[in-house]
Amino acid sequence: MNPNPFSAAGVSFEVHEWRGSGPAALHVHHADDEAWHILEGELTFRYSDRSKTVGPGTTVFVPAGIAHTYTATEDARYLIILTPRLSALITALQSERDRSRHGDIYKHFNSELLE
Repeated sequence: MNPNPFSAAGVSFEVHEWRGSGPAALHVHHADDEAWHILEGELTFRYSDRSKTVGPGTTVFVPAGIAHTYTATEDARYLIILTPRLSALITALQSERDRSRHGDIYKHFNSELLE
């Protein structure tokens, strides 16, 4: 395992090597696209109408306006490609321990928590 995961941020998008699952609830980003490229393990993406499990070498693109979430197997390692606004959303969510405030945080970043 690489002790220094890849991470780069530019003006229009960021790429980060991550582990772990996304939020448990379906959510939608109204103006931001998001993508994942799986390096190891599996990610299961859940949408409002279906689920799909993908493994290494697979890239998943979720355009703005599509409700989604995902879970990762314990050994999963992947690249996440996101906008600076989504990166700021994730930082804000991770720093707020009171989950009852998460809905407001999503709204602040032009996103919506659906469950």
